[in-house]
Amino acid sequence: MTDVEWAYKGPTDGKTTPIDDVSSKGSVAVGQENLFAVTPPHESYEGYHRFDPTASWTEKEEKAVVFKTDMLLLSWVCVMFFGLQLDRGNLSNALTDNLLNDLKLSSNDYNNGTTVQLVCFLAAEFPAQLLIKRFGFRRVLPIMMMLWSLVSWTQAWMTGRASFYVTRALIGAFEGGFIPGTILFATYFYKTRELSVRLAFFWSTLNVARIISSLLAAGILQMRGVHGKTGWFWLFLIEGLLTFVIGLVSILYLPSSPTNTKSVLVPRPWYSERQEVIMINRLLRDDPSKGLTHIHERATIRDVLNTWSDKSMWGLYMIGLVAYIPQGPVQAYLSLTLKRIGFSTFDSNMLSIPSAVLQIILMLALSASSEYFGERAFHCLFGEFWSLPLLAALLAMPAGGRNWERFAITTMISGYPYFHPIVSAWISENTFDVKKRAIAAATYNVIVQVGSVVSSQIYRASDTPYYYTGNKVLISICAFSMVVFVLHREYLRYLNRQKEKKWNDLSTEEKLAYQTDQAAREREGNKRLDFRFKY
Repeated sequence: MTDVEWAYKGPTDGKTTPIDDVSSKGSVAVGQENLFAVTPPHESYEGYHRFDPTASWTEKEEKAVVFKTDMLLLSWVCVMFFGLQLDRGNLSNALTDNLLNDLKLSSNDYNNGTTVQLVCFLAAEFPAQLLIKRFGFRRVLPIMMMLWSLVSWTQAWMTGRASFYVTRALIGAFEGGFIPGTILFATYFYKTRELSVRLAFFWSTLNVARIISSLLAAGILQMRGVHGKTGWFWLFLIEGLLTFVIGLVSILYLPSSPTNTKSVLVPRPWYSERQEVIMINRLLRDDPSKGLTHIHERATIRDVLNTWSDKSMWGLYMIGLVAYIPQGPVQAYLSLTLKRIGFSTFDSNMLSIPSAVLQIILMLALSASSEYFGERAFHCLFGEFWSLPLLAALLAMPAGGRNWERFAITTMISGYPYFHPIVSAWISENTFDVKKRAIAAATYNVIVQVGSVVSSQIYRASDTPYYYTGNKVLISICAFSMVVFVLHREYLRYLNRQKEKKWNDLSTEEKLAYQTDQAAREREGNKRLDFRFKY
């Protein structure tokens, strides 16, 4: 195999990949309208046998492959996310059934339990990612799911502070790494520009789960007294078993890679040989770095250190730390706040549904707009612009009464345009190679959880029920996160200008030699002169 081969950009029906998009990933335009230079994937790459630089296909054929992937993979991953949210959100629903009083806990104990969960989540994040990279998504992700569902199920037998903390810790440990692992899995099936909208569907599923879990909770919590048990006993029991079933089906269903899709439940491949050729070559032409390593290749300490030393990612890590804090306490305390200001258990659960519906609509619209315009920073910034005046209104509202006005504001804050899918896609775009992408995604998620630890301690028992002091803190952090978005955008623009200047100083022959040097491609990654950061 030569160091570089000529490949059709495809599709061949007039709607071809722009030269700029191709060259930004390290390929070279060579004059012919439908050709570009592509470095062959490494021989260990799982789709190597489907690599074909002469392959071409129509837009209709490619859309058929993407649609099949959406139906067979995206839909089931959304079901898995649904199971994740059931076990993450049932505690909030249980609060409306006097869980804290039954276990003799204060709201500070509840905050501490959340902190314990997040700390264990953080501790498990990198080990989980390394296990996923080594043993594969189809094994590790479902096993994690079954483990945390069993712990969620045992919450039905909690008796006090100790058992509350233990179950929180175990759930956090078993959930750590699930979300970034799932996102990384999706990158093996979708092109960069397709990713953020798919991730928006993942997080929309979390909101669908919030709606369904609220409906389930509204009914299940009415079982308080059945066989002498509390309503939250039945809630944890039923939802924990449901998540376990989803995890069990997942381990029998999920594929290993785009070219290894057979499983116990689906004994035939998802794609025909022709569709596998389209799948592999469209991915490699979009992002040749996906072919540099095998899907199960281990990440090393050097890979981790190289990722952490990349200054172009530091702004995104800071965004992960602060950007989700302003809305976090309002969301976490939504059901409990509604209960405390006078709504019944049933009404408190039902009234948490509108915020989930609102967030689904806004998140999908924002992600689609970001994808259409190819812009990240200002779209994310819109979520903070949405929240800032609402937090100010919540702070300005006098104590006592005004329950429906308070409900409307907290609903709009909880249903803000969630930009996490856009940031996750942003990380994928700007990391260049797969191993770095996995490590950066895990690092980002760890830092997001650090922010969640901070968020869980902002609303304090001494500040109940209106949390005026807490809301002042949230307003300050919201304003600060807006500054971080702008600074990171400008830093990426600065890096691109520096690369552009150096690139333009090279001759045509030097550019061609530079882009066909595979060793340099693997060594330099997103520092390459022909790679442009998205912002």
